[in-house]
Amino acid sequence: MKEIISSNYSILIGKESLLHIDTSKYSNVAILVDENSKKFCLDKLPKIKNAITIELNSGENYKNLSSCDFIWQQLVKHEFDRKSLMLNLGGGFIGDIGGFCASTYKRGIDFIHIPTTLLSMVDASIGGKTGVNFNNIKNLVGVFNNPKSILINPEFLKTLNDQELKSGFAEVVKHALIYDLSLWNQITSTKFEDFNWEGIIAQSIQIKNKIILQDPLEKGERKKLNFGHTYGHAIESYYIDQGIPILHGEAIFIGMILETDISFLSEKKKDEIKNFIIKNFKLPQIPKKSELIKYMRNDKKNSSKKINFSLLTNIGESKIDNLFLEHEL
Repeated sequence: MKEIISSNYSILIGKESLLHIDTSKYSNVAILVDENSKKFCLDKLPKIKNAITIELNSGENYKNLSSCDFIWQQLVKHEFDRKSLMLNLGGGFIGDIGGFCASTYKRGIDFIHIPTTLLSMVDASIGGKTGVNFNNIKNLVGVFNNPKSILINPEFLKTLNDQELKSGFAEVVKHALIYDLSLWNQITSTKFEDFNWEGIIAQSIQIKNKIILQDPLEKGERKKLNFGHTYGHAIESYYIDQGIPILHGEAIFIGMILETDISFLSEKKKDEIKNFIIKNFKLPQIPKKSELIKYMRNDKKNSSKKINFSLLTNIGESKIDNLFLEHEL
């Protein structure tokens, strides 16, 4: 088992990580799941005496304040006090909303992330961001608050279909592009089915952890992690409005294609990145940029009515706070 130390919590990676769930000091325990993590993952947890299970419907269209209300109502119904614990067992959706509800219930109870998807293992669970969507705008309401720990069992990846696994891989690609040329060379020269997932997860987490330790509240360096996400979040919102939500990673892959186009790279390197993504990952249709502008206007990173991007200066290097007027896109 591998341990990565973050600011005030540990990230444990390996089959044995789940043995480190310690609920002895807590008065109440809730396990937050969706229908998928309940079916495929819940029985893999050690038995926790008197724990309650709170189940949500999966999907971005349920990542909202109505679902928060349901979670809070369950905590009140079962008389959870401030010495309670929430275990977030699931993908990025469960981690985001579970972390937010725990952070705000009675001004905050402890929570532990147990991510079950590649996306949540390498990205969503790391770094203390929690939140929900509002008015179809991604993560508009949320707080920064770290979990007590993150427990990653790569065996959960066996529960994912190929589409889900490749969606999560978008964040691995992003980490390589913004920070680590050697990781980029590794992933572009290895067949997808040949990856050592425990190793890839650890490498990807180490990149994100280094960045967030420098900038926990996203005032500077941490903004690099937003590469692909300005367009990506707009694409997610666009498809939610169309009534056909797509996976987060699929939106981020498209976002990286569009943001590579406006990055500070040679045409050869732009083509290298775009061709790798297009050839290896089946993606939805790219919406017209004019359809995405209205979503990007509300992006949290914007400044002075300009849309803010984190862009590549080389493969493995990136630059924050690149501002564009709408007509320049």
